Amino acid sequence: MLLTVHQKPPEDATEAVSGLAREEREGEVSVTIILSGQALIESLEIDDDALAEISLILEMQRNFNLSIYKDKCMKRRVAIRMRSCRCLDAAAYCDLLRQSEQELDLLKKTLTIHVSQFFRNPSMFEKLQTVVLPHLFQKAATAGERLRFYSLGCAGGEEAYTLGIIVRAFFVQELLRTPVDIYASDIDADILQAAVRAEYNEERLKDLPDSIRERYFAANGPHLQLSPQIQKMVTFQLQNIMDVGLSEPCQLALCRNTLIYFNRPDQEKILHGIAHVLPSGGVLVLGKSETLVGDARGLFTTLCPVERIYRRI
Repeated sequence: MLLTVHQKPPEDATEAVSGLAREEREGEVSVTIILSGQALIESLEIDDDALAEISLILEMQRNFNLSIYKDKCMKRRVAIRMRSCRCLDAAAYCDLLRQSEQELDLLKKTLTIHVSQFFRNPSMFEKLQTVVLPHLFQKAATAGERLRFYSLGCAGGEEAYTLGIIVRAFFVQELLRTPVDIYASDIDADILQAAVRAEYNEERLKDLPDSIRERYFAANGPHLQLSPQIQKMVTFQLQNIMDVGLSEPCQLALCRNTLIYFNRPDQEKILHGIAHVLPSGGVLVLGKSETLVGDARGLFTTLCPVERIYRRI
């Protein structure tokens, strides 16, 4: 959906994000709005005081802590909502937030939104299938243990379901000996409900092999419905990623394209939390633009630097 100055603002935060071409500069957010085929550039000044005020409103009204995220990223996403609501400055937007429960919810959704796809970065999933998972299955079978996998910041569930598809399609015999539990968590309750429904548009399946698509998806109106066989393999839970250290132990944790939104101290806290739930030999996967930071680097060895795959020491 394209944002316009004269049309009704989008009701859905995902559409508000995807409808914008954005350019970010230090201390200022420049937003390109597409209007009837023309690009209109407008600058929205969001200073630190304005962001602090918005953060206070969110914390008081939605118990949402904005301070753990990178200011630059948050200013860009706040600007998306400001333009969508046609607010000319941060003061006007703060007034709107104090009056509108709906806008509070839309802002929170925009700030936490994370769009994914099935088999996103196929080379990483190939490495899991051919190298990581065989080793984990062998180790678990020897110990007589179940396997537990985590997808952190799971959004619509594509990543967790991809794990389920790989396990179901390529490790049939291993599953007979070693059960697998897949858990997926996110901070957004609405997006988790969508993940449970497991209905997706074509864009989310663009990296999906044809054989997998035909085997595990069926047309359902304008969407594609994931097979119940895969759905039942994944358990979704509402969780703040900062609390990952309180989770049950797991052998594989995927935390891709999530750390980039957090400040450095909180990145380290998240990584320490993941290290806490991974036993020795457990595997962590980060996004292509992410890496280990701080003393968390001493808790892992690198399995594959290209795919950002690490093993717990």
